[in-house]
Amino acid sequence: MTVRGLIFDYGGVLWDMRFDVSRALEEEHGVPERAIVETMYASETWRQIEVGIGDREAWLAEAHVALETRAGRALPPLHQRWRDQQRLIAPNIELIERLRPRYRTGVLSNADRTLMHRLREVHRIHHLFDDIVCSADVGMAKPDARVYELAADRLGLRPDECVFIDDMESNVAAARDGGMRGVHFRIELGHSLEEMLREHGVATDA
Repeated sequence: MTVRGLIFDYGGVLWDMRFDVSRALEEEHGVPERAIVETMYASETWRQIEVGIGDREAWLAEAHVALETRAGRALPPLHQRWRDQQRLIAPNIELIERLRPRYRTGVLSNADRTLMHRLREVHRIHHLFDDIVCSADVGMAKPDARVYELAADRLGLRPDECVFIDDMESNVAAARDGGMRGVHFRIELGHSLEEMLREHGVATDA
């Protein structure tokens, strides 16, 4: 089946999460490895936030308290320091610009309700996508099979016409189970998204 649509995760594919920075902060402040990431994104509160339930500021405050609990002492706002060092993945953004309008493009992200604002007002890249599916806005999150179906349908495509790109292997596996082609992209491993898409028959030349 010819590829007609490309569906991108946000964190890890469009946005560099800078896990090197979180690890450096953990080492600097004597915090257990992965504690910064886990206290923010591995809690039940986050699982509610990403499907649109709860208060974002309360989640962030809870994450800080949980980090201090793991450290056993008061800490500066390490989550915010980590987030301040994150950035767009410029080669992937430039690639998407070249892929349009030959391919329909979408975002499918497990994210809080601020995602659309960030894409539109902060990053100013919303125009690069024909549709944006934010888990908090639709009330379901990857790897729920329904959210992949929704993302393809909102692009006017069948799942087997789409390539889905994510930095989490479990999310990619779920997309494949739903009939999509899947790409497991990891910026920290030096992956080239352009080369990976070419392997699926995507024409990346301008």
